[in-house]
Amino acid sequence: MSHTTPSTIWTRPFFMALVNNFFIFLVFYSLLTVLPLYVIDELQGTEGEAGLATTIFLLSAIIVRPFSGKIIERLGKRKTLILSVLFFGISSYLYFWVNDFYLLMGLRFFHGIWFSISSTVLVAIAADMIPSHRKGEGLGYFAMSMNLAVVAGPFISLALVQWVSYTTLFLGLALVIVIGFLCSFGIQVIEEGVESKEPRSLTFKDLVEVKAIPIALVGFLTSFAYSGIMSFISVYAKSIGLFDSVSLFFVVFATAMLLSRPFTGRLFDRSGPDAVIYPSLFIFAIGLILLSATHSVVLLLIAGTLIGLGYGALLPSFQTMSIQAAPKKRTGHATATFFIFYDLGIAVGSFVLGVVSFQLGFSALYIICALVVLLTVLAYKFFTKKARCARKERAEVLEM
Repeated sequence: MSHTTPSTIWTRPFFMALVNNFFIFLVFYSLLTVLPLYVIDELQGTEGEAGLATTIFLLSAIIVRPFSGKIIERLGKRKTLILSVLFFGISSYLYFWVNDFYLLMGLRFFHGIWFSISSTVLVAIAADMIPSHRKGEGLGYFAMSMNLAVVAGPFISLALVQWVSYTTLFLGLALVIVIGFLCSFGIQVIEEGVESKEPRSLTFKDLVEVKAIPIALVGFLTSFAYSGIMSFISVYAKSIGLFDSVSLFFVVFATAMLLSRPFTGRLFDRSGPDAVIYPSLFIFAIGLILLSATHSVVLLLIAGTLIGLGYGALLPSFQTMSIQAAPKKRTGHATATFFIFYDLGIAVGSFVLGVVSFQLGFSALYIICALVVLLTVLAYKFFTKKARCARKERAEVLEM
């Protein structure tokens, strides 16, 4: 039974999916923040080994992304959701027992598999629930769960670790996923039909939605630039004497995203993606340029606001476009394809920009990020113009 009427977004299953997504990303960002400290403080590891805690996780997620759509197609969205959240929760619980660096790396790889699958299937499920004429607005609301987790995860984990042990924190995060797992049973999904289980060789189209690749490449450039914020803003703020204000940066960053989301989502549906994406890319670039020159709390917070306004509208817009480019039965493949390139952008960006910061400094790093965003404008214009020409040619053929 469908819970979605032609104009309704906020149904109970949609809310359950949003809560589930929030808890998964809350654990993801909490561990992303606290595990490097755990490696150095508790496992006596180096800074390089601490960085591997993130790299191994993202590597795992990137490897599994191409297969996520096929897994969803084979098992069905509901079964895939329940199993992936269950194993994501089990993985979260196992941190409580791991006290060896190499075991931790193995667990991070295992954990990344279930993060990849669960985050893919949740977006696909949410996209199916949202009426087609409100897709941009609905996915914008859904992306708010990730935006909240960006702030809540690091804030909660860094605050708690000052009062409780790391193992207690890990246990608490595992209990959070129990709530998410229970929410999974409240999400009713209309399946498009589960694929036959007869064995056959995998093809490229079984793993990737080709129609989503162009906008996924645009997403790659955007996430490459965003990795400069996620990976280096704390170090940059410390280098200019503003480390105490970094938490405020993330607060205004998230607030700007959340306050703009309803407006930008409706604008996307009413006026088309160009009306949202072009202004957002330019605002994002301006925020990065301002960040590169900041030496005061006021400028830092203004930059955070602009980056939140710009970047915050881009991720759900690109997700929506990738899903709209594919047939409904392949929303899982389209979502997986988009996240393959998005995760790859963060992984590649974190490495490349780390080298840039070492050679040229952080101010140059954020100027380069701004130039990448401006390059994204050209890439987006090229791919959308090509897609429109293709649609026009198909329409002309049908009229003949």
